[in-house]
Amino acid sequence: MPKIKTHSGAKKRFKLSKNGKVIRAHANKSHILNKKTRKRKRGLRQTVVADQTNVNQVKRLIPYK
Repeated sequence: MPKIKTHSGAKKRFKLSKNGKVIRAHANKSHILNKKTRKRKRGLRQTVVADQTNVNQVKRLIPYK
């Protein structure tokens, strides 16, 4: 069987934890930062576990991570 190609966009955006959970970054941290509070921007720096509804699709896009 041939190898499965990894999705280039997904490999930059997602990682898998040791337990197999999908880790992602928050959105809304790239521009228009003046109106956002310090606390909000600090929270956006953190990574979070992706929602369960998206996990199967993301794992299909990054098969070898």
